[in-house]
Formats: sequence, C-alpha cells, structure tokens
Amino acid sequence: MQLWNRFIALVNRIKDYDFEFIFVNDGSKDNSLNILKSLAKDNQNIKVISFSRNFGHDIAITAGADHTSSDAAVFMDADLQDPPELIDEMISKFEEGYEVVYAVRNKRKGESLFKIKSAEFFYTFLNYFSYVKIPSNTSNFRLISKKALDAFKKMSERDRFLRGMISWVGFRQSAVYFDRDPRFAGETKYNLKKMIALAINGIVSFSNAPLRLGSYGACFLLFIAFILFGLYFFKGDIYLILSAIFFVGSIQLLSIGMIGEYIIRIHNESLSRPIYIIDEKINLD
Repeated sequence: MQLWNRFIALVNRIKDYDFEFIFVNDGSKDNSLNILKSLAKDNQNIKVISFSRNFGHDIAITAGADHTSSDAAVFMDADLQDPPELIDEMISKFEEGYEVVYAVRNKRKGESLFKIKSAEFFYTFLNYFSYVKIPSNTSNFRLISKKALDAFKKMSERDRFLRGMISWVGFRQSAVYFDRDPRFAGETKYNLKKMIALAINGIVSFSNAPLRLGSYGACFLLFIAFILFGLYFFKGDIYLILSAIFFVGSIQLLSIGMIGEYIIRIHNESLSRPIYIIDEKINLD
C-alpha cells in the first residue's frame, strides 16, 4: 500500500510526535477494507472505521475527527493527490502557534481545464457572497489543532461543507502551498453532478444571498416593467410583453428553487438522524 509506505517514512522522520492513523471506509466496494484490516492487525496505531454504506466525503472526515482526541489532526484523502510529506510543513506552522493549517494547490496536475476553471469560478462566486472567507484552491487536506477540532465537533449540521465550517470556527489559520499530483489509483467520484451539489451546499451553507435574490429581482423587474409599459404605448410590440412574462417566470422559479434549498436543510435537521452509521470498528473502543 503506497500510502502506508509514505506514512511510515513520515513517522520515521518526525520523532517528536506520536501518531495514530484513522482510516474511514466510506462504503467502498473494492478490497480497501481487507487491506486496512490486514494493516491494523499488526499495528494498534492503525484504527479503522467502516460505514454501513456510502455517506459522503465530508461525513467520512467527520467520523475520523469524532474518534480522535489528539493534540492535532490531519485530514487527507487516500488517493495521494495530497502528499503526506507536506505534513512536515504543516507541523512547523502548528508549532508557530497556528490552530489550522490548510494546503493550497499551486497547480492541479491531471485535471481537465473545465474542472480547474469551474473550481476557480466556484471560489470566486462563493467568497463574493459568503460571510466567511474560504481560501481558494483548497481541499479538505489540512491540519487542525485540538482547540479548533473541539469547536468543529460542536457543529452538528447534516449538510456539511468542511472547508467552510473550519473557516467559520476562526482561530489563527495559515496556508502551505504545493503542486497537486495526478490521482495515484482509482477514479474521482466527483462527477459534474456532485460538483454542482458541492457548490450549492457551500453557497447555501455560508451565504444568505440566495434568499435575497427574489428581492433584488423584484426591484429589477419593477424597473423593467416601467420601461416595457412605455414601449407598449409607443411600439405596441406584443413580443416585448411576452419576453417580460418569460423573464418574470424565470426569476420566480429561481427564487422558489433557492428557498427550497434552505427548506430542504431545515427538513434534514428536523429529522434528527445520525449523520453516519458505523458497521465495524477496528482498534477503536
């Protein structure tokens, strides 16, 4: 297992800290769980959590965070796009007094131009409307101190956007920079549908602007209505009226849709379901 070999090199290099490794199997259907069981059998510092089904990327990280009481935790994926070697630099920042150290991608190797540009647009749009500054070109790869982790654990929402949540807790935060390598194994699970869902989740979770779109649109439409009313007397062009009707309808649908997103979240919170279900634990109480 390439990831574990690189972790071993990391542990051998950093002598001042004790490490535990919590792997979360998020409903994987391949041989990942058997590999993790084999590793955990010979090393008590390897902990494994296996979900009853796939609950999602941010939920899996939450489960790992819930099961650690360390002085600091590092969140990262297992596909080696996030290099474990960068943890050295994160620890140096942590020792300087930073409570959160997040990794910023200088380059995104092996990713399409569409994905790169759509990510840039997402962060620009999100930060324009959000009341929390969320660093651009980041993933969930970051070090977080016990103080910040304890604050994060108190956040109980079910529709989770970790990058925003960890920015929201505050404390001293800093960045380290790296060039992201192509995926070592497997394929990305973030298709276009999931990318759009992530974008909507981030915007709805950390911005009130969508709720105000209806008000902004109403003011704009009132202005257009006066103009069209004047054109109606001078031009008598029925198509102008029809285009105004369609425009009003699109704004109404957009407003209803965004209100619906917030109502969905209210509904999800009211269900009070656990955000994940564990099927099996290894080397954890």
